[in-house]
Order: sequence, then C-alpha cells, then structure tokens
Amino acid sequence: MPVNLGVCLPTFVERGDGNLGEIPALARHVEQVGLDMVWAGDRLCARTPFLESVVALSAAAAVTERVRIGFGVMQLALRQQAWAVKQLSSLQYLSRHRVVLGVGAGVHPEDWPLGGVPFSGRGRRTDAMLRALPDLFAGRPTRLLTAPGEPVMTLEPAVPAPPVWVGGMSDRALRRVLDHGVGWLASLLEPAQLGEKAATLTAMAAEAGTRTPEVGTTVFAALSTDPEENRQGHQRLVRYLRSLTGEQGLSEQQASRLVVSGPPEKLAERLDHYVRAGARTFVINLSGSGLRRQYDLLARTRELLLS
Repeated sequence: MPVNLGVCLPTFVERGDGNLGEIPALARHVEQVGLDMVWAGDRLCARTPFLESVVALSAAAAVTERVRIGFGVMQLALRQQAWAVKQLSSLQYLSRHRVVLGVGAGVHPEDWPLGGVPFSGRGRRTDAMLRALPDLFAGRPTRLLTAPGEPVMTLEPAVPAPPVWVGGMSDRALRRVLDHGVGWLASLLEPAQLGEKAATLTAMAAEAGTRTPEVGTTVFAALSTDPEENRQGHQRLVRYLRSLTGEQGLSEQQASRLVVSGPPEKLAERLDHYVRAGARTFVINLSGSGLRRQYDLLARTRELLLS
C-alpha cells in the first residue's frame, strides 16, 4: 500500500506570523517538491489567528493541479447542512475531484455557541450529516434531517463523493469510521499507541464484516539540519501542543515525545515506526520560519521513507 505524505498548511499561527498570508504560495511549493497532499484544520474561534478551512483550501486548490486537498478535520456538525455540502461539492468540482473530507465531531465547546449549534448532541448531528452526504453529492433529492422542517435538497452539479476520513480517539469515533469512512485519522498518539488503536479498529471491522479502514495520523515536526533551529522548533511545538490540549491535557514530557525535531533521516525513522503500526497517510504539521525549506526537507524525508 502506498504512503501519502502531506502537510498541514499554516492556517493557524502565532500573532504576527506572516505565513498566514502565504497559503497559495506554500501550497504551490508543496506540489512542486513532489509531496502528496495539503491539509487544513478547522476552528470557528481560537486563541490564535485561524483561517476558515474551506476558504483556505479553495485558495490552495486554485494554484495547484495534482495534490489532494484535505480537511484535517472539519467540524461538519458545526455548520448549516445545506451550505456545508454546497461549499464542499463546489470545491470538489473546481478542484477536479481532489477533496479528501476529514470529519470530526468537535472537541472545543467554545466554538459551538458562536455557530448557533448545541455542543451536546454533536455526535448524532455529525452522523446524520455523514449519512446524507453520498446522496447529496450524487445529486439525488435528499432530506436534510438537521434543518428545521427537514426540507429536501437536490445538489447540482453532482460530483463524485470525496473520500471521508474520520478523526477522533473514542470507540464511537472508530465506529463512525466503519459506518461512514474509508479511513481513520489519528492525532497525538505515539506509534505504539496508534498500533493498539489500529488493532482495535481492525477487530471492530472484522466483527462487523466490513473492510478494514485505512489509517493515518498527524505528526508534529520541526525539520532542519541546524541543531539550534531544531531545539527552538521542538520547544515551540511542545508549547503549542500543551496549549492545544489545555491544562488537563499533555504533560511537557508527553508533548515532547510526540514532536520530531531534526533532519529528514530522523523524521523518516519516526514515520517508519508509524508505518509498522499500520499508518499509511501522514499529515505533517510544520511551523515557524522557513516553511519552504522545511517542505524541501520533507520531500527528502519522503524519498528516504520510500527507499
């Protein structure tokens, strides 16, 4: 099975970081160096500047022709159902069917009041919206069960349904993968932990009599051949991961184990551990200055991993 190596575009940055305005140019560079995908995270509000994912990925799609366009992951249930599917189908159409739809139920309660959607019940709303997607993308009349009055929508132009990857660590999320997805997108797991979850997913698929889903994961990395740059990048990503998970989340030691800082050879070694644990799709989250140079080094990592 091939390995897919992509980057999470810098759609969320520290204040004053100029990378936020460079999304099109960076996406173009990802394609030029031979990487496979560009991804974007999804938040409505955050402690740092954060671009909306559909808009950011539309900008990336407009300047590329080959790389896949991935949501990693969209909080689908936070959106109004008709507008969400209209935006996604339009991006799928204009990108010539390059969209990869990562979907998560959402873990940030502060986003939901702003979106006018209750945080409780988001899992059921996510499932209802996922069930409707195949018919909606195919242009078949479909009842919108999450909208008042349950109106019927027929989407035109019809498009091939993008592959759905489901994010989340809970058993319910894994069940959602089997029900709606082609793959499971993990995050904040070390290779051994990922292997345990992947084995659970395989067992669940066997019990359900369904195909075992693909496995992917986000990896946080700082790529450089300069030791001081690696040290600073490592510290920056550890701080970011700890802020991302809150006071009750990752300890400094746990976050440090999840971050890879160093030359391409070091990241290739870590990715090989993930491959042995069952992963084949990687969303590499790079940050800081010199992203183009880091993308070049990531392309070298890809060569090492595939050699």
